[in-house]
Amino acid sequence: MPIKSKSAITDANGSLIIDEVEIYEPLAGEVLVRIMASGICHTDYDSLSWGKRIIMGHEGSGIVEQVGDGVQNVRVGDRVILNWAIPCNECFQCMHGNHNICENNNQVTERIPGYGSAHSGASTYKGTPIGRSFNIGTLSNYTVVKKEAVVRIPDDVPFASACIVGCGVMTGYGSVVNCAKVEAGSSVAVIGTGGVGLNVIQGARISGAAKIIAVDISKNRLNLAKKFGATHAVLVSKKDAGLNQASEQIKALCARRGTDYAFECTGIPALGAAPLAMIRNGGMAVQVSGIEQTIEIDMNLFEWDKLYLNPLYGGANPEYDFPKLIELYKLGALKLDELVTQTYSLDDLNVAIEDMLNGKNAKGVILMEH
Repeated sequence: MPIKSKSAITDANGSLIIDEVEIYEPLAGEVLVRIMASGICHTDYDSLSWGKRIIMGHEGSGIVEQVGDGVQNVRVGDRVILNWAIPCNECFQCMHGNHNICENNNQVTERIPGYGSAHSGASTYKGTPIGRSFNIGTLSNYTVVKKEAVVRIPDDVPFASACIVGCGVMTGYGSVVNCAKVEAGSSVAVIGTGGVGLNVIQGARISGAAKIIAVDISKNRLNLAKKFGATHAVLVSKKDAGLNQASEQIKALCARRGTDYAFECTGIPALGAAPLAMIRNGGMAVQVSGIEQTIEIDMNLFEWDKLYLNPLYGGANPEYDFPKLIELYKLGALKLDELVTQTYSLDDLNVAIEDMLNGKNAKGVILMEH
């Protein structure tokens, strides 16, 4: 018999509803997870406009309730973080260590995630199969996922702190450590100090960057950035549309050359080229926020020998990276508890999304009721 699961569901018309879906028992290679906490990020808001009915959410932590045949990486009762970029461990990219861009499960050309469930009956709504955001759908009391989508964590890690590792923390930290490979003693600019930007700052601090310059339009967020490791702050004027003035301020802090690295974390298409203007010749610009629109870039910004990266999910290898992040948290090097500035119930999801859009929280988290 299926489990009734209270869930957040997109209505395919730009809004969401809270209602019950049916979750079926896991098949071979699958895991049934009781979700305890789910982070909120801009992708959840974006999912309202995907034009399909899905179970929302992609940052989750919970407890394993049941496992299907052949599952050995977790057992019933284990606490886990869910991973939305699910590797198959068999394709060309996975075999080359690029688990975040798996050719079978995580095709980056698939713009509407959630319709690759292992079997069509895993989740239904009023008797009709329903997809899950990024094949996990964490804004639900329960979910069935592939075994590769869960990573076990210690029992003493709070669910609210653990769930945000599954996207925002991994994306920010991984973009610094796995992708840009920021060197100790280097200089870093971070454009946008929301949830992802704060984790870029943390990654740069942990990597030993000597100068970490936070760039934002909000004094409050810049003050928060300093608590997470920023050494300098540049307050941006809303009139500085392309951040040209901010770039000059950054260069003034870096011997007129610019920083070694610059990370764009705003998701604003008009700022897609901004990190190129902030780095020195031979420096590296990283577009972290997932801009997908067509933008114009002055090719002069690439002079000379500048690199521009557009990584997905911080180059995550969850089986390796998640335990590492949790260990850094337990050592006190990675701030997770401090990132969660507000918790909500599932019924208050609309409020949580509105608070996120207004920049109220570093990270908002939904605590699931059972």
